[in-house]
Amino acid sequence: MSGRGGLENINPQVYGRAGNRPEGPNDWNDDVPDLFDAREIFDLIRHIRDPEHPLSLEELNVVEESACEVEDMGEGGQGKVVVHFTPTIPHCSMASLIGLSIRLKLLQTLPARLKVDVRITPGTHASELAINKQLADKERVAAAVENPQLLELPCLRLPEQTPIETQEKTVWSVV
Repeated sequence: MSGRGGLENINPQVYGRAGNRPEGPNDWNDDVPDLFDAREIFDLIRHIRDPEHPLSLEELNVVEESACEVEDMGEGGQGKVVVHFTPTIPHCSMASLIGLSIRLKLLQTLPARLKVDVRITPGTHASELAINKQLADKERVAAAVENPQLLELPCLRLPEQTPIETQEKTVWSVV
């Protein structure tokens, strides 16, 4: 939202969604090492809600599979995940919040062996360098996670557990 109380991008362009990831022959084979790839990272972040609109980051084309890079060395080694995101407008005041929501989702989901780096796509935001510096600052990210007002925002809300009733038992699902 802008400082004047209205939306900055009142009528964003909405894009289509990517289809579901096709299953491979070894997806359920526990004997085959399962390394993270760009599509898996994209699937983790594509449904994050935009702070201003009731749309996902995928629908606004803020995140794309082609902007996710992964170097996964497997269980024995370190790896790196880099995600570039593109705000819908060059002066988007929500860019820090969007980057933070992507970073938090990945930190909550990925194993600790993968280093996470979230950045604005070069040349797509007026404050690109400052926001990238904020997103790379571990203390700032930790402070944001401890801010209860920030965690109430839909794009940063932690998943809640809700019961799902089945015929045999109650199971818990993250929504």
